[in-house]
Amino acid sequence: MRLIVCLLSALALTGCARGNEGGNQANGAMPQAPAGPVTGVLDRSFAGTPAPAFTFQDGEGRPTSMAAFRGKPTLVNLWATWCAPCVVEMPSLDALAAREGDALNVVALSQDLDGRELVTRFFAQRNFRHLEANLDPEMEYMMALRLGTLPTTILYDAEGREVWRMVGMAEWHSDRVARLLDEAEGG
Repeated sequence: MRLIVCLLSALALTGCARGNEGGNQANGAMPQAPAGPVTGVLDRSFAGTPAPAFTFQDGEGRPTSMAAFRGKPTLVNLWATWCAPCVVEMPSLDALAAREGDALNVVALSQDLDGRELVTRFFAQRNFRHLEANLDPEMEYMMALRLGTLPTTILYDAEGREVWRMVGMAEWHSDRVARLLDEAEGG
């Protein structure tokens, strides 16, 4: 049953095509980014919805949940190593986490099914200094929210309620994003 659910989920991803099952990552090649500028689509239709309550793995492989991040705004980025737009935007998310410091939790939540080693190696190769390699190996977050596109990034207020979600790749260093992040303060 798990295999069927995972296959259906992979097929449903419209932002990324899985394609060569780990082939590019095995030899160290990075997926190619889409041609031209790509901007995510802002979706506010789920505003006020509480964050899912299930657990995922933190950077050390320990169970954690969104409840651990309550108390300040949290930006959750759902991504995968095989998703070209995800790979392209990760450095700007790391820079955003550095810039925001303690004012904002930035949670990179991998939807990779191939295990922690792949995600940990990806982070080490790119030398991210401000993001942690969180992992949702069962894709529960994506399933719970019925997401069909990676990357998808969701901003939660300090109480764990959704403010907005960005479906697709975003420019996390832009003035637009800075204004959007300010919206979590009203929560």
